[in-house]
Amino acid sequence: MAEGTAAAGGHVSLQDILRGRTDGAKRTKSNMALLGNRYGHRALPRLIPEKQFEVLLSKLCKNSEGVKQLNQWFLKDNNAVPPTYVLQPITAHFPHYSDLRPESRQQHDSHVLSWRLTETQLLQLLRSAATDSEAAGDITTEQKQHFHTSVTEREFEQGLWKDNHLPPALLFVREIPRQRVRDGPKRLAKFMDITADGLLDTEAQGLLSGLKSRLYATSQQILNLHCVELSRGSIDPKRKEHAQYLDSVCEQFVSQMKARIGAAVDLPVDAGRRRIWGNTQEEKEDVSTWVVEEVMQHVDMSVELSKGLHGREGLLGKLCLAMWESTNVRHSPLVVHGAAGIGKTALLCKLAQEMRSVLEAGVVVAIRLLADRHPQRLNIDHVLRSICLQVCLACGLAPPSPLTANTYLELLRFFRNVLADVSQQGNTLLIILDSLDQLSDQHHAHKLHWLPPDVPPNVHLVVSMDTNSEAFANMRLKLDSLESFFEVERLSHDDGKHIMESYLRASQRTLTSEQSDALLRSFEATGCPLHLKLMLSAAKSWTSFTPLTELRLGASTQEMMSQLFLMLEEKHGKELVGGALGYIALARDGLLEGELRDVMSLDDNVLSEVYKYSLPPTPSMIRLPPLLWARLRRDLEDQLEERWSGGVVAVAFNSRRLSEAVSARYLTSERRGRCLRILAEYFLGRWAGKLKPVALPDLSLLLSDRKVPPQPLWFAPGLANIRKLQELPYHLLHAGLWDELQQQVIGSAEWLYCKSRVCGVSSVIHDLDQCSQYMDCTEAGLIRDALVLIKPSLDFLEGHMDMSLFYTELLARLASLAAAFPTVIGQLCSQCEEWLLSCPEPVLIPKTSFLQQPGGALQHTLTALQGGVVCVDISIETKLLVAGSDDGAVAVWSLADKQLIHTLLGHTAAVLSVKVIDLSAQCLSLAADSSLRKWSLTNGQQLLCIQEAIPANSISSSVHLRLSEQLLFVYTRTQVKVWRLDGSELHLCSSSDEAWLVLGVLGESVVSLSNSGQVRLSHAANGTQTVKPQLENLANSLTPVISVSLPKRGKVFVVSKEGFLHQISKMGKHTPIEFPLLPSLLSVTEDEKILLAGSERNLSLFNIHTHSVDRFLDLQHDDNILCACISSDCRLVVSGAADQLIRVWSVTTGALLDTLCGSEAPVTCVLFYNGFVVSASTAASSVQLWSLKYDTRHKPTAHIPAGSAHVAITKDADQVFYVRQQSHTEVMSWNNVSGSLSERLAVSAQVCCLELAQHKRLLLCGLTSGTVLIYPLALPQETLCIPPPESLSRVLCLAVSSQEKHMAVAYEDSVCVFEITTRDSFPTVEGPLQRFSLSLLHAPLSSMALLPDRKLLYGTSCGEVKLHDFDSGGNSNLEPHRSRVTCVTGSNWGTHALVGSEDAVQRLWALNPLALDHTMEYKGFFFEGVLSAAFSDSDQFVFTGSQDRTVKVWDVASGKLLYVQYVYSPVVRMVTFRNGFVALSQQGSVIKEVFRCPDHISPDYNPLRNVKAQYRVTSREKSRDDKQDSVSDLQDFNPAQFNLNLMSMLRAKPSSTCVIL
Repeated sequence: MAEGTAAAGGHVSLQDILRGRTDGAKRTKSNMALLGNRYGHRALPRLIPEKQFEVLLSKLCKNSEGVKQLNQWFLKDNNAVPPTYVLQPITAHFPHYSDLRPESRQQHDSHVLSWRLTETQLLQLLRSAATDSEAAGDITTEQKQHFHTSVTEREFEQGLWKDNHLPPALLFVREIPRQRVRDGPKRLAKFMDITADGLLDTEAQGLLSGLKSRLYATSQQILNLHCVELSRGSIDPKRKEHAQYLDSVCEQFVSQMKARIGAAVDLPVDAGRRRIWGNTQEEKEDVSTWVVEEVMQHVDMSVELSKGLHGREGLLGKLCLAMWESTNVRHSPLVVHGAAGIGKTALLCKLAQEMRSVLEAGVVVAIRLLADRHPQRLNIDHVLRSICLQVCLACGLAPPSPLTANTYLELLRFFRNVLADVSQQGNTLLIILDSLDQLSDQHHAHKLHWLPPDVPPNVHLVVSMDTNSEAFANMRLKLDSLESFFEVERLSHDDGKHIMESYLRASQRTLTSEQSDALLRSFEATGCPLHLKLMLSAAKSWTSFTPLTELRLGASTQEMMSQLFLMLEEKHGKELVGGALGYIALARDGLLEGELRDVMSLDDNVLSEVYKYSLPPTPSMIRLPPLLWARLRRDLEDQLEERWSGGVVAVAFNSRRLSEAVSARYLTSERRGRCLRILAEYFLGRWAGKLKPVALPDLSLLLSDRKVPPQPLWFAPGLANIRKLQELPYHLLHAGLWDELQQQVIGSAEWLYCKSRVCGVSSVIHDLDQCSQYMDCTEAGLIRDALVLIKPSLDFLEGHMDMSLFYTELLARLASLAAAFPTVIGQLCSQCEEWLLSCPEPVLIPKTSFLQQPGGALQHTLTALQGGVVCVDISIETKLLVAGSDDGAVAVWSLADKQLIHTLLGHTAAVLSVKVIDLSAQCLSLAADSSLRKWSLTNGQQLLCIQEAIPANSISSSVHLRLSEQLLFVYTRTQVKVWRLDGSELHLCSSSDEAWLVLGVLGESVVSLSNSGQVRLSHAANGTQTVKPQLENLANSLTPVISVSLPKRGKVFVVSKEGFLHQISKMGKHTPIEFPLLPSLLSVTEDEKILLAGSERNLSLFNIHTHSVDRFLDLQHDDNILCACISSDCRLVVSGAADQLIRVWSVTTGALLDTLCGSEAPVTCVLFYNGFVVSASTAASSVQLWSLKYDTRHKPTAHIPAGSAHVAITKDADQVFYVRQQSHTEVMSWNNVSGSLSERLAVSAQVCCLELAQHKRLLLCGLTSGTVLIYPLALPQETLCIPPPESLSRVLCLAVSSQEKHMAVAYEDSVCVFEITTRDSFPTVEGPLQRFSLSLLHAPLSSMALLPDRKLLYGTSCGEVKLHDFDSGGNSNLEPHRSRVTCVTGSNWGTHALVGSEDAVQRLWALNPLALDHTMEYKGFFFEGVLSAAFSDSDQFVFTGSQDRTVKVWDVASGKLLYVQYVYSPVVRMVTFRNGFVALSQQGSVIKEVFRCPDHISPDYNPLRNVKAQYRVTSREKSRDDKQDSVSDLQDFNPAQFNLNLMSMLRAKPSSTCVIL
């Protein structure tokens, strides 16, 4: 509260302005009062009720001059209800009062003095009349006191005493105990009330004493009293006592404000406290909490908006009738459309109210006003998620899991299932989505692929949109019937009159007949509710004596907005109005009033206008006077709204059209850029505590402090600056401050983590999407893609990923790109690594990019199917991709925007073939359930279903679907069926009972071959057939292997087992040619000039001539070729192979141009499309799009194929050895540095196991024949061989001792030990030194470790664990496991060994003496079992790789779990490397990490905070030999009984238990 303020010179009184400030303080619960030695301005009342004013005039009947003066300054306003006398503006009689121009200074000073005298006279007249009226009993004491009370006391009354339920204010009172005589009125003018003639106002001092006495009596608990003596009539901070006084006030204020904030923070949320946005340490609110809050927000808005609806009864009736009639059948959504501002939103709000009574009582109504957050546009996934959660809560359905709720396609599928579930329950559901055209462009929402074309019974979906919008155009294409569209038309004159009367009645106002006629005439031109609303907002301020010439009525909505802006500019100044409105329009989600005052204080143009004719009070500290914004805010009360944004109240426009008008009028290109820069600098905190230069009129350049706050990223540990997170990226981007954007946002690891943690990773991805649209920054796209890859993990953890895990994920995906992009990604990786190296908790630090990295050729992964993709077809004309899966679903994507359009459901078995019919926007699908279906690609409806089209359970390679202009052919080797396009079947006649083999279709004829060599041409159109005599030149029998049709040439090519390519023409002409291979793949190019033939690892290309083919290219692959195709220009050939790689070759040179890695499954289908390669796999549920033109700097390094049968890796990770499949008889040597296959090591039998002697660089390979091959890595050609045992038993396991002096080979019936030595600098193997036999009843060995002193620790497939001493021959049985032992690993120094199995248990054994140190039980929510392990160099820690796709770190001494890292794939092999490990994942990636563990770990540290799991450790006491069973406080721990329900799993907090016995 200000100590004193000057009188306002305009229409609005200071009291009204300050009352608005007090009301705002109440809403934010931040009342604070400061009272000094001025009572404050006692202003003239602006409004006096008619009866009261007339009573006052009657008491002045003897003072005719006084009556005349009052009548001159107070005019009666008959538009007020009841009539009121209104104080005229000062400028009505003193026009130069507000004229600050230098040339008018004399008139200005004269009018100011005249007003002061006039104001005093008017106050004296009113006070004397009020005193007489009170004495006569005509008015009350309170009414009389109204003329004596200051604005200050009224604020105290309003803010301190009126509402006792509010939290107590902070109250500071200053007393001046002794006033020196020499400190006259001039010196005390700053601190005391002065009369108009310059004397101390004793009356005001008396009223001040009364006010202070009341404060002392009623507010002792919050009172802070300070006494200070003035020095020469002022406060001098240089004086010791004055400095102490100021310090004391500041300290008290800070301490008490902190206490209040702390109390508010500590208050439970359910006790009325709002959740603190940006607080990462607060428990995450329940899903229902924010859903209910959002629902209530939209319901409250809809109730408020529906109140003003008039004249729409007919349209409401039509909508209600349409819904009532369609309740029991499937029906289309209802579409309400009209021009902008025509009243669609109010209509839908009223519809929501009406339908509760029309439909049954238990109806669920979900309404979303999508334009309520303008200028911010809502994402469709947020809308769908919110709707789904509300419907689930209301109807008792299970809500979506976090993974589903945060994955667009899963959410879309869930939304449609929810509609079906509600319909089946018999409940009635009404979903209203207003302003679909205001959705963001995320997922191309305006194309309405997400909107179902029809909804089930009992479910109603009503949407609205602008008639001129893209969304409406797409809706017309989506829905066939015009009966679903309802247009909102303009209002009539009578409707407008009714609305006007209701509005004015609610405002306690009326209009003269001339004013109302003028208003309605303007309204009639448009009939637009928004136009009428703007005019009524202005009409509220019209008095009955306002002339018609001053009414400022616009003929349209746009003109009315212009009149509003013009009025504001005339009253407040163009720069001030343009600045305030422009900043609000530019803000991403509104501005806090404090922020708005701050940025306007940074705007030199605004300050230049404000201080155009006067100097700032303190040139060293310049800010916008708060009263100027308060006055403008008062005049904008009907155009602005307060909305909760990020837990605080922000100011924003209440109309999108108004925001657009502001942008068009004020935000020119130059001004927009300048304002955006100021906003960006403000949220950067650039001018906090710094001097900013400003050039004011008639002054040289000033350096002044604008007193704007700093903008840290974190206000306190765990409390983020959410306003900075929301606003800064947008303003930096659009202000063109791209260097700052790269440094502060894109390349800041702390920023990325903070915003992902607080606002959600989707908001960061959205920011980076916008950056990629406007700036040429490859790094922004790569970081964005990295976050997309991290998003599923964050969604699973509900955003609760801590900083260490976030940084390791970033580093594990971006590390390999740091060298190529040092400016941003290099800086980002350095930040992550530096923080991890100083992390106060245990952490694994990635040294390579072992997780899927962003970038490369893979541009899009199209997901929607659940099963493997069997077939794909592309329509170039419609830009659609259709794919069929092995679960019977067909998915349709738009290749223009890479969005799913339809999921076509109907088949009950694998879809074998799909075909797009270009001209009719339809597609065909043929499935193993024997059905052939036709679908509409416009609305996803099934148009035709033909049963028994093929034999049941057919496979894809044996079924062919061909389409001619009029006919449809489906054929296998032994049968063919033909239909017209309308579904009517044509029967092909057969002339004999002889078996015929179908070779292909040429045009509308089917070509068949008999056993005797005859060719039959069956003409489907007329039902005739032609049988040609036996093929010419057929010397031997013809056994077809594969065939392909060439319709343009009128031929069929058939490859036979006999090694010939047979060309069979329509005329029966036969040309056999020797063919060099038996292909599994045979196809021709579209122009039928090139033939492709693939056989095993070879792809051959042939030129097709009239009577021959000419092989001109052989392309060798590393694995079997599964698919291939040639580009339309015949310049490129692309092939897919079983090694999961896609290769791109030059047709002209045969050069390998590129290898595309990242499929993670054998590539069974490839197609070319518009510079992209489309690939799919029967083993994967997605379709991938690869760009052939990409930046090779971010090409991912290739790795070995996923799912290899056997693998081994060197400790420095330079080489990987693998066997692709169990049946293969060769070992591949992979160069991990270059990412390429370096050598093939042929073996004589199938490989059973691989092992590496790391130091001696030997690769050990065990075979099913019992042979062990040993390859020196330096000379792999010089192979050593350990022959098989006499029994020829297969090799089960291999093990090398830690010192690599011995190796053990486990056979099915025995285990042998060999010595590894060197002879003539060449490695040799001696032995077997010792052997022990296994009984026939002994379970097969599954894993083993060779310990020092020639002891063998091994486990079996039945879970047995044994220790065998080769020297003594002794055998010890150790505690068994409940399932197959999968991992036995010895420590580097021979002190410990870890045994892990497929169950949830692993055991750590001490070896000297033999004792079980720890039993570690770990249970995740997906898979169990330890696959690999490695000890650290010092044996202090043990690392384990598990089936649950995590790497865990355990402390060897205590058995405690130290760290868990999710690596997205099971780790199948681990090797010790320095203070970390090198590992191989099942996906084929090489993992290289170091472990950092601080000396002291906090007792509050929980290693499971980033995973959903539980663990328990049972340890023995080292001081005693006996071992005790633990009693865990995790009472429900049972590894065999875990509820895998996703929602219960996510709601439960991760907990850990570690019991040391």
